[in-house]
Amino acid sequence: MPIRKGTPLVAWYAALRAGYGAQSWWPARTRFEVVLGAILTQGVAWSNVEQALRALRRAGLWSPDAVRRASRARVARLIRPAGYFNQKALAIKGFVRFLHVRHGGRLDRMFRTPTPELRERLLELRGIGPETADAILLYAGGRRSFVIDAYTRRVLFRHRAIRGSEGYEELRLGFEAALPRRAPLYNEYHALIVRLGKERCRRSRPLCSGCPLEPWLSSGGPRK
Repeated sequence: MPIRKGTPLVAWYAALRAGYGAQSWWPARTRFEVVLGAILTQGVAWSNVEQALRALRRAGLWSPDAVRRASRARVARLIRPAGYFNQKALAIKGFVRFLHVRHGGRLDRMFRTPTPELRERLLELRGIGPETADAILLYAGGRRSFVIDAYTRRVLFRHRAIRGSEGYEELRLGFEAALPRRAPLYNEYHALIVRLGKERCRRSRPLCSGCPLEPWLSSGGPRK
């Protein structure tokens, strides 16, 4: 396992939950909004994503079919606040095309597909990588697929639980092997890690004093 043997991932979860409480993620009104958000959030702050989602909502592009019928240029124009808008418009259009062709445009039908098969199909789509696919599976589909992001890597690295060169799949499978196989737990754990990364385990200057995970820091402090 790429995550250091003995890393107390279950205890970390308990400490984060006690420190921060339930996060009630994902911040979305519908499952399709979760999908849109998972694609749009790549490389940008969530505040930018919210601007793009509001623009889509005001324009009436709030269902897979409405987005499918809209031109790529229009979608790109509306999601401009989220950055990389041309690439993300292609990814969104590709997803709704896949949903229409393979599942009649219905997310409920798509999520009847077994998780390993659906994950493979999502990863075949342009602009959808492992993190985005797992966010769709977990937060829109309630599937047991742990999401690994930059915050997760940072926390693990600073606690000397990984070297830093591990691949996405190694870390995902490491979390899934260490934790009870429950989607709600995966949901909360990832959301708690995101909060930890934003508030304390920051890129430039970590705030370790009083952190829920401070008891597990080595005597030398966090790895830089």
